[in-house]
Amino acid sequence: MEKKILVVDDSALMRSVLCDIINNDNRFQVVDRATNGLEALDLLSRNQYDAVVLDVNMPKMNGLELLKELHKYKISAKVMMASTDTREGAKTTLDALELGALDFVHKPDRAFDCRSDEFRIKLLDTLAAVADAKPPVFTSWEKIREESATTKKMVELVQRKTSAIEGNKVVAIACSTGGPKALHSVIPMLPGNLRAPVLIVQHMPKGFTASLAERLNAMGDINVKEAAEGDVLEPGHVYVAMGGMHMNVRTLPGGKYSIYYSDEPAREGVKPCANYMYESLENSRFDEVVCVVLTGMGADGTKGIQNLKTKKKVHVIAQDQNSCAVYGMPKSVVTAGLADQVVPLEQIAQEIILNVGVM
Repeated sequence: MEKKILVVDDSALMRSVLCDIINNDNRFQVVDRATNGLEALDLLSRNQYDAVVLDVNMPKMNGLELLKELHKYKISAKVMMASTDTREGAKTTLDALELGALDFVHKPDRAFDCRSDEFRIKLLDTLAAVADAKPPVFTSWEKIREESATTKKMVELVQRKTSAIEGNKVVAIACSTGGPKALHSVIPMLPGNLRAPVLIVQHMPKGFTASLAERLNAMGDINVKEAAEGDVLEPGHVYVAMGGMHMNVRTLPGGKYSIYYSDEPAREGVKPCANYMYESLENSRFDEVVCVVLTGMGADGTKGIQNLKTKKKVHVIAQDQNSCAVYGMPKSVVTAGLADQVVPLEQIAQEIILNVGVM
């Protein structure tokens, strides 16, 4: 059965091009169109759609304002952003993801360029993931603060129990669709004295990962940065893979490790690909690698962890289905029999701390 799609864009030409691409795929049918956020809000208040393709810059009510209204009136919609803003406008994109959009694609400036195979495949793949995702659940800011305080208390209790943990460990996290929001529930909960470095591969294009790292860094005590070529890994620091390159770990003399990037083609359809990160740790001297697989479409991470487990002591934590926006990557790891733990998102941080300890 075809998925019902709403397309929201103020350009008549762009709406036509997007609708043609979507309607030419037998998985989808565009059943409604809107020229601005106000029209879309009216449609969304009366109808159910499997996914919404939303522009950012529109008259009367823009895309971000619409997302705020959906949150305000608790109208649950599975939204993907498609805007020219999303290439360099990383702040706008991350704002949209925080407001409930599930994913995004960069829409070329010219409608003609939207007809390229690269854009068409990216649009349809992202739309498929969003249409199959769980609708966002709207929680009041009071409840979010309350849950955050409870999680912090749990994390503090956990830290007291980890002083006896020994060994040289590293945490390696993989995530995709729904990942930026999931990371907000994990990374700020980690203490600055964590006894391990943390590596993150979040599927994002070039230009967005630096902004993601900056936001995560501002939210908690642990240091977060976009990983740069040659960065030496330090405990209590988080390294976010740069979009558009594959992040690897190189072993240095004296028991140190550094980041290096490689420019192989996309793997699993993504770049960065978590499989490269995991496989680069195979010959490291870490006593244990704690692999964490969060929400995301596809199976990135599974092959890398499978290969890593043949060479190293590995502990795998997978996010559970109920708390995932898209239960693809964690499901793949669980189905392959690689997961040692399957836990809700709000427990991921404490499980990381329990496994690696604090200094």
